Amino acid sequence: MEKILTRKELVREITRLKKAGKQIVFTNGCFDILHAGHVRYLVAAKKEGDILILGLNSDKSVKSIKGELRPIVSQMQRAEVLSGLSCVDYITFFDEPDPLNLIEDVSPDVLVKGDDWAEEHIIGADHVKANGGKVVRVSIVSGISTSLIIKRILDAYKDC
Repeated sequence: MEKILTRKELVREITRLKKAGKQIVFTNGCFDILHAGHVRYLVAAKKEGDILILGLNSDKSVKSIKGELRPIVSQMQRAEVLSGLSCVDYITFFDEPDPLNLIEDVSPDVLVKGDDWAEEHIIGADHVKANGGKVVRVSIVSGISTSLIIKRILDAYKDC
């Protein structure tokens, strides 16, 4: 899976890509159960530059944010599915609850988050802007979320 890199491999690749004049876009998330909202978001993020880097919350990170019952899908399986999307160029994991250290390592030209985040609350925005980059907030699809999918499944099988 050539799209899935360690942080060290990713930093080396980004250095090469920046020297070649490529615009680096970064986004992050759990992407626990991939759905249409995720795909639309990632396609929109890719349109902001040449190379889309996806910081994927590790299983440890997801548990710390969402609780012991998550993730539903393991990090390697989530990464494998995401690597099948043509809009995603590289994926790396992070164990922390937020991607700040990874953003600082990548130092992207564009940082993308959903418009459900106010810009002043977007982690890493200050770093990206201080280094000449920009922050882009992409519209999210209302009514589609992993949590809603899980709830629908549980509701459908609660009487079984």
